[in-house]
Amino acid sequence: MRVSEIRELSDEALVDAIEDQREIIFNLRFQKAANQLEDANQLRYAKRHLARLLGIQRERLLAAQQSAKGE
Repeated sequence: MRVSEIRELSDEALVDAIEDQREIIFNLRFQKAANQLEDANQLRYAKRHLARLLGIQRERLLAAQQSAKGE
C-alpha cells in the first residue's frame, strides 16, 4: 500500500491496518524462529510498512492537536 493510499484511509481503517500489520509481524517472527520463513526480507518490509502506518497516525494526531490549539 502506497503512502497516498494510506492517507486516504479513515481513522478506523488506519487502526485496523495497524493491528493487521502487527499480527503479520507476529506471525513472521514465529516463522523466523522455527526456520520456516521463506523470504527473510518479508519481516523487514512488514516492519517498514508498520512504521509508515504509525507515522501517518502520528501526523493526524499532531494535526488534530494543532487545530485544537489554534481555536
